Amino acid sequence: MSAPISNVRPAPDTVLVDIVDYVLNHRLESDVALETARNCLIDTLGCGLEALSYPACTKLMGPIVQGTIVPNGARVPGTSFQLDPVQAAFNIGAMIRWLDFNDTWLAAEWGHPSDNLGGILATADWLSRTAVANGRKPLVMKDVLIGMIKAHEIQGCIALENSFNKVGLDHVLLVKLASTAVVGQMLGLTRDELINAVSQAFVDGHALRTYRHAPNTGSRKSWAAGDATSRAVRLALIAKTGEMGYPSVLTAKTWGFYDVLFKGQPFRFQRPYGSYVMENVLFKISFPAEFHAQTAAEAAMTLHEQLRESGKRVEDIAKITIRTHEAAIRIIDKKGPLNNPADRDHCIQYMIAVPLIFGRLTAADYEDEVARDPRIDSLRAKMQCVEDPQFTKDYYDPDKRSIANALTVEFADGSTFDEVVVEYPLGHMRRRAEGIPLLVEKFRTNLARRFPAKQQQAILDVSLDRAKLEAMPVNEYVDLYVI
Repeated sequence: MSAPISNVRPAPDTVLVDIVDYVLNHRLESDVALETARNCLIDTLGCGLEALSYPACTKLMGPIVQGTIVPNGARVPGTSFQLDPVQAAFNIGAMIRWLDFNDTWLAAEWGHPSDNLGGILATADWLSRTAVANGRKPLVMKDVLIGMIKAHEIQGCIALENSFNKVGLDHVLLVKLASTAVVGQMLGLTRDELINAVSQAFVDGHALRTYRHAPNTGSRKSWAAGDATSRAVRLALIAKTGEMGYPSVLTAKTWGFYDVLFKGQPFRFQRPYGSYVMENVLFKISFPAEFHAQTAAEAAMTLHEQLRESGKRVEDIAKITIRTHEAAIRIIDKKGPLNNPADRDHCIQYMIAVPLIFGRLTAADYEDEVARDPRIDSLRAKMQCVEDPQFTKDYYDPDKRSIANALTVEFADGSTFDEVVVEYPLGHMRRRAEGIPLLVEKFRTNLARRFPAKQQQAILDVSLDRAKLEAMPVNEYVDLYVI
């Protein structure tokens, strides 16, 4: 007969304590991280503004009960909505992620750390408006940037060595976790309350990856992060009431996270929390595409030019070999019919075919009007993915973190083009100097989608000047984006 389980309440799991002590006590000293966070902020908000052109996104936005306006509520950039911080976090998070164009982190687990901005910005804005209404000082945008850096770090450092996708869980679990920790600190939770909040994030229900994979790929992947970051705000607010936590939520035998959801394995860590993730985050600059295909799309653009210059046509292509890394094969190597835009932007063959044919890959290219072109599926049928073990090794190497793809095109007449290899995408740390000017242009383009010239310039004047941005009250900065 087994021994009874002790009912002595244990000390909090080390993983919880480490997250909370980092959020509460870590002094940020990295100028690179702050500058990257500023670029991340404008890129993330710009992605959200572009998404507002798509009714599939905007139909999910606004208050839960139509017509509700919350006094001192958080504003949703690019709209006239003023909402409670939980629903504002959902709105901001959904629009940020809708087009798969915001930043990315690739390791044992994948994800998009700027998804956390939904909860961070909504909470900071609500707290600031409430403070001003009560004669107190608001938070400033530097608080938001620091919150972003810390959320990036929590999500990214756990992702380095721990694969949630291999046990069927979606990476937005880490958005919920990181947002809960950072938002809880913003709300003024004590250390014990914050440990309680983070434990609640682990004990919570978690999203399956069903909506990211065939045969069920669908649009929930575009609002799942909004759901996660808004849930984080809710959990932090619950913890602020003094609601108890669950100290061994990870390690409890039988009932804990590790035994129930992680095959009994504890988390592994490669490095302590600092500012590594923000400093090395990947920006999507060229293409709104799942990041494992960014270099493939870039290579396809080069091949499009070679086709044009050679006089050959896509119809002349007999075979395309995609030399790639294991993660790309696992996520986006997809045959058969593609049922919707969410299906298409997670298919490496589609993301190669479109730039080969048209010399572009935009968010609109995933819509039905473009997808109906018969040349796309014809080209997809001619493509084969082959894993290169060195590409896979370099993908996991912390000193390289490459996301390599290589394309070889063979023609019906037996001729070939030389293989085109791209190891590092434009948004990679190794290509920052080349990429940031284009990232700023991406932001300018997205502002122009939503605002008149005078309002665009007012946003740019602050956003491109870090000292001015860091000092600006959060509510005043967000007001710049109000329609």
